[in-house]
Amino acid sequence: MARSALVSEGFNSWKRVNDGEKCAFLIHVGSLSSSHNRCVKCVQDLMKPKQNIDKVLNAQSTEEIIKNMLRLKATIEAHLNDEIAKVVLHNAPQNAKYTSPQIQKEILHILANKVRTMIRDELGDAKFCILVDEAQDESKKEQMSLIFRFVNNSGFLVERFFEIVSVEDTTSANLKKSISDIFVQHNIQIHNMRGQGYDGASNMRGEWNELQALFLRDCPYAYYVHCFAHRLQLTLVAAAKDVPSIWQFFSYLTSIVNFVTSSPKRLSDLQYAQQEEIAYMLAIGECESGTGANQIGTLHRPGATRWSSHYDSVRNLIDMYAATCKILGNLSENEPNGTIRGETCGLCNMIMSFEFIFVLFLMEKILETTDILCQALQNKSQDIVNALKFVSTTKVILLKFREDGWDEFFVKVKVFCERHNIEMPDMSCGYKVNRYCQQRDHVTVEHHYHYDIFNAAIDFQVMELNYRFSEATMELLALCSALDPTDSFKKFNMGDICKLASKFYPADFTQQEIHALRVELEHYQLDIVCDHEFQQISTLSALYREMIVTKKAESYVMIQRLIRLVLTLPVSTATAERAFSSMKFLKTARRNKMDDDLLSDCMILYIERQLSEKIDLESVIDEFYTLKSRRAQLK
Repeated sequence: MARSALVSEGFNSWKRVNDGEKCAFLIHVGSLSSSHNRCVKCVQDLMKPKQNIDKVLNAQSTEEIIKNMLRLKATIEAHLNDEIAKVVLHNAPQNAKYTSPQIQKEILHILANKVRTMIRDELGDAKFCILVDEAQDESKKEQMSLIFRFVNNSGFLVERFFEIVSVEDTTSANLKKSISDIFVQHNIQIHNMRGQGYDGASNMRGEWNELQALFLRDCPYAYYVHCFAHRLQLTLVAAAKDVPSIWQFFSYLTSIVNFVTSSPKRLSDLQYAQQEEIAYMLAIGECESGTGANQIGTLHRPGATRWSSHYDSVRNLIDMYAATCKILGNLSENEPNGTIRGETCGLCNMIMSFEFIFVLFLMEKILETTDILCQALQNKSQDIVNALKFVSTTKVILLKFREDGWDEFFVKVKVFCERHNIEMPDMSCGYKVNRYCQQRDHVTVEHHYHYDIFNAAIDFQVMELNYRFSEATMELLALCSALDPTDSFKKFNMGDICKLASKFYPADFTQQEIHALRVELEHYQLDIVCDHEFQQISTLSALYREMIVTKKAESYVMIQRLIRLVLTLPVSTATAERAFSSMKFLKTARRNKMDDDLLSDCMILYIERQLSEKIDLESVIDEFYTLKSRRAQLK
């Protein structure tokens, strides 16, 4: 009654308002669970702002967004450090882990583009050189790597991996188009290119229609410099081919290494023989024990193009000579298979011949000398002036060895032969070319080994170095040496420096600036060249950094511009080749279906890890959600 009076019919019993038992206003309240009290409670809740439904929903949404962003951030960081993700993602909902292949690829692409943007910003408007190489990946696709070499604003010479591109064919026109597309995509101006570095393949270095020539048409000052490290390999290959005894030696060396390393049992026998040899040498006091000493190793196979690997192969055979001879001797006597026994006998006779030992130690010395140059030329921060210096010192050492090293070298070979019971020929007897030929008149065995092998091998080395690194054919590089700070600026020459700028870099120096350069050089000669602190510097790149640190570069604007151009010139394509080593690490037989874009993104993050660590993850998250929102709008 009271409920209908207050809800539908209206209230008119005013005389009963104060009657406690019959007052509708008092009766309709009811117990704590009555409708009235429930409504009162709802009104009170509604009047509290923090419990409004929109506030509750927004609060839940914000909290979820924060959690999702944390999970996304953990996923991004997982690309750089897997351990970080384990904690954050362990309890995440299955639909909010951000680990699906599509999302992972998007995140990788954003990260990779961040690194490319950082490299592009670091490059700025500086003059640069490109280093290009191509190779097949695991899935037999042709891949082309692109490296930028330039001097950054801090004065450091850097080589940055930028992109790897799948190319349908490796013709010069197609390679040039692929590189040009990258330039356009990242707003890199081709007129700023001042160098090209390739491995010397015909499609790269050809004079008329090949890659370096095509770029020279667009930028006539993008000078091509044949990879110095590759030149050195060609030098050694040519020298080996022109001395028959050395060519034959490497043929036998390859056969010996292949024979021993092709069988697990022979490898095991080799290691056991080494253990016995080391134990014997320790017992008679021929070698000393200690941490890292007397390691058990294996023979190394010499590479076809990586000629420096021949030094490792030669050095290892000398160290394991006794053990190698022992297992070959055992096989030649006890091997039941007649074919293998016959092959082993031939190898055993060869490895224990005097000529083999003679060439073995000769190539150890030659490769030991040239290996330092080879390693230096593959140094990431090497500059051309310093590279030419290494070429010069290598030639000096080889010539000194030729003129003064015979007696000491022969004693070394003789001692080794006596230790291992190798029969030595009578060096005073007449030399026969072979058993079917007559004795050569007035030519002794010593003369043959001294002049026909020892001198000839060194002469071919020096001759090839002179030919491939001739200053007459590399005027640009010769003029660059005038800036070399080595030996207290011994090669400093104002005329050559001005000629370098005017002849090879007319796009970077006007006639008026050439005059300003000459004036600067006069002050430079009395200031920096005579400064004791600068005289201690040995490389051009170190000189430039010191000029930046001491703010001398601000006073010598033309000189520092020229030094930057010289530093930009390529020395080797080792960085590009190292990129392919990374490609083999990332794209393996188990991951040979990795698409090309993903491979490129993974490689730049892997190779340029120092830049990857500087990425602002908040900007990556913002960009990811922007892309996600854009896709949602398109749908």
